[in-house]
Amino acid sequence: MILLESHNVIIQTTIADKIVKPSSVDVQFVDYDGVRFHLSTPEKKSVLLLSMNIRCWDELVQAGALNVLKREYGALLQTQPEPEYNVSLAIDLEQLPASTEDRDAFVLSLALLKRNALAAPFEAAFTSQKSLESSATGTGELMQIHYRDEEAIYIQASHDRVTVIFSTVFRDETDRIYGKVFLQEFVDARRQPSIQNAPQVLYSSRDPPLEIRHLPNLRNTDDTGYVTFVLFPRHFTNPATAAATISHIQLFRDYLHYHIKCSKAYMHSRMRHRVAEFQKVLNRAKTEVATTEKRTVTGRTMVSR
Repeated sequence: MILLESHNVIIQTTIADKIVKPSSVDVQFVDYDGVRFHLSTPEKKSVLLLSMNIRCWDELVQAGALNVLKREYGALLQTQPEPEYNVSLAIDLEQLPASTEDRDAFVLSLALLKRNALAAPFEAAFTSQKSLESSATGTGELMQIHYRDEEAIYIQASHDRVTVIFSTVFRDETDRIYGKVFLQEFVDARRQPSIQNAPQVLYSSRDPPLEIRHLPNLRNTDDTGYVTFVLFPRHFTNPATAAATISHIQLFRDYLHYHIKCSKAYMHSRMRHRVAEFQKVLNRAKTEVATTEKRTVTGRTMVSR
């Protein structure tokens, strides 16, 4: 099983290279879910400007994304982001941590910019659950994060759990079949004793779950699926566990579609290999026509096939 990484490798490697050898840079690239980044040196080589554009920025701000980014990056966070981007960090290469381990951890935190921004609604839901736990009733605000075209994450806290719902669209018929098999495996795998503590997973095709059925403009077509994760306090009470839960659940949609594509590629390679083997068998099965030698009256040889 291949797990996708939460941090952006391009950010990590580029900044690490510039720390070793400062130089001018102007790189634009796109991460999962169409998130755009721009890493540049607009003023001098020793100051990097890292900017990010994410389509659900306004919804993240409502969920407290600015507070999370201020906590994680402090003075690096710019009050005025770069034009056409939502948030910018200014990194002074002359004011880095002294030790190698601290420097590597600092670079990794920069590469987690998107992860930290998307963590805001989850942290808000975890905090809301703790406040509702004492009353043993009620539900928190239903947060909607439209991070992709026609797809969204819905997060809601209640007194005993946090519900996270992913809506995803399968563009191809084969993707829908593979997705159904994968998601059903998520549901069935929890029956194994070794992973009883894993979050409960529910899957519904076409029909939205009850928690979000009242929302307008929901897709209820055959190519739409809804995956529900039920997180209990044991999944986020401990700060380290909560951070790991947020990192993993954010990448669920990308993980699912990534493995669907990998499975299709593997099946296609196996089919091509099988066809090639059948072709060899057919070639070996061809009969050779015997040749006969005939001579004319003058003694010349005639060959017929």
